[in-house]
Amino acid sequence: MNHIFRAGDKVQLTGPKGRLNTVTLAPGGRFGTHKGDLLHDEVIGKPEGSIIANQNGIEYLALKPLLTDYVLSMPRGAAIVYPKDAGQIIVEGDIFPGAKVIEAGVGSGALSSYLIRAIGQDGKLTSFEKREEFAQIAKANVANQLGYQPKNWNVVIGELQTELPNSVEKASIDRAVLDMLAPWECIEAVANALRPGGLVIAYVATVTQLSRTVEAIKDHGGFTTPNAWESMVRGWHVEGLAVRPDHRMIAHTGFLLSARRLAPGAVLPEFKQRRASKSEYTQQDMDIWLPDAIGQRPISEKKLRKTVRKVTQELDQREN
Repeated sequence: MNHIFRAGDKVQLTGPKGRLNTVTLAPGGRFGTHKGDLLHDEVIGKPEGSIIANQNGIEYLALKPLLTDYVLSMPRGAAIVYPKDAGQIIVEGDIFPGAKVIEAGVGSGALSSYLIRAIGQDGKLTSFEKREEFAQIAKANVANQLGYQPKNWNVVIGELQTELPNSVEKASIDRAVLDMLAPWECIEAVANALRPGGLVIAYVATVTQLSRTVEAIKDHGGFTTPNAWESMVRGWHVEGLAVRPDHRMIAHTGFLLSARRLAPGAVLPEFKQRRASKSEYTQQDMDIWLPDAIGQRPISEKKLRKTVRKVTQELDQREN
């Protein structure tokens, strides 16, 4: 990776009071504030970690944004997978260089960016997305972050359970990552695509989604018993002996669950644990925890079109 700033690179400028600003460098460009202008030409050619002063002597720290920085600020169509959960997916999902991975859905491309980095140039990522607009946003976000369109990433428009058999060979996939509203509907298709020992990991927002997905995996019979968990991150303030937890933390964002694919014909031994019968919950129990019932508002069509224009314009400027 080149550690010298060049025209077209993104630079994260940390200024007075720790405020962050991310700009794309252009010859002759200016980063203007009420405290003066910082010339892009003063940054171009300098190494990362340089201190750059504007015309009034105000100093800024110049660094290239981390992937996490970009993900948290990227234009969004669908909600993103937060870095703490993406890290869990990469580690607990054992996403390795050279892996063949399927993903559904692609959302705004946040998780795709992490997966592409984890599988490396020898891996293959096939992502499924029902909405063309979300796919456009995701592909533009990934290209804007990487600086190029990855050749080992294929985005398929359509539902996974319909398109997956036409997109990958049976029993050829190492890992399946499901970030979608109803992953339980895809278990059969995913099972057919995964090789023996392959792993499925799902990210869901509500307890109902978690329960239905776990039960679908158990009912299929071709997987190990699913593991389910959530992760929480709390920062700490450390300054001399003034050490205390931050007042805010990133608590619940979603649930994760994973299971391994059994070999053909293998039957998982019966372990002594009670399973709820289908009669113990009703459709009302299911519906009350769905995203629309708990107040999660979908993105408006107007905002979606605006986001598509924004990310594609940035991509066009980069390519030109």
